[in-house]
Amino acid sequence: MNPHNPDKNPNKNDRDANQPPHVHPGYDNDEHDDGEVEVIRPQARNANSTAQRGCGLRDQPAVAEDEEYLPPSKTKIKKRMHELRDLGKELTDLGKDQLAQLDIPENLRDAVREIKNINKFGAQRRQMQYIGKLMRDVDPAPIIAKLNAWKGYSQQHTAHLHRLERWRDRLLESDTALTELLADHPQADAQRLRALIRNAQKEQDTGKPPKNYREIFQVLKEIIPETA
Repeated sequence: MNPHNPDKNPNKNDRDANQPPHVHPGYDNDEHDDGEVEVIRPQARNANSTAQRGCGLRDQPAVAEDEEYLPPSKTKIKKRMHELRDLGKELTDLGKDQLAQLDIPENLRDAVREIKNINKFGAQRRQMQYIGKLMRDVDPAPIIAKLNAWKGYSQQHTAHLHRLERWRDRLLESDTALTELLADHPQADAQRLRALIRNAQKEQDTGKPPKNYREIFQVLKEIIPETA
């Protein structure tokens, strides 16, 4: 018995049993003339094979998923920050009375008040950034609801003012307009209105300051309610 013969090595079968199942017989022109099978070890396989890359497959889908969904998340965060900053900008346009009616933290209220006292552009920009940062800790829904209510009132008020202006122009242009106005609003002082209309027409003809013209508007505000 030749101890150097690999076929007679008593430990060979044990080693073969522990090899990975990926084996194939040698080709006819292979250098292994003894007919042994060639063992393919994982580290010796092609770099493009699945076995070579298998050690990282568990992490690869997670990375790919993060890469796929991360940009939309960043976009949503950025959009929300811009919306909060714009909402903070709307707060800086409010008057003291309106600002006092909002249920917001006192540090945010102080920051909004402070920006009104800042004149330099760079300082205003930094203060606006600070306000935007404070807005991140505030629930914007009640603020938006309050602002929308105020905007609705403002639009209604503006429409009412336009209605009064149209009435004033009609009173100066048509003799029948005053009759219609008195019919709808009998509580109006007819004598006073006639005098104001006559004087306002003279102002327009002579180019004098429109004192009576403005006074007609104030009288109309008194006799025509905003809900009308």
